[in-house]
Amino acid sequence: MLVCEYIVERIDGDYAMLRRTDEKEEGAEPKMVARALLPPETAEGTKLLYEWMQYSIVE
Repeated sequence: MLVCEYIVERIDGDYAMLRRTDEKEEGAEPKMVARALLPPETAEGTKLLYEWMQYSIVE
């Protein structure tokens, strides 16, 4: 099971650009994700947890 932590770097229309925070790899490309797959209250700077093929907000 893949478990990842992300931060929303920017929101561009119907898509959000996510950067992994649990990896130390420098220069990794952000991941583009449809906003429909994210919780409705997601905004720039929101921390997200991805597990079981779902995103949830980390408080």
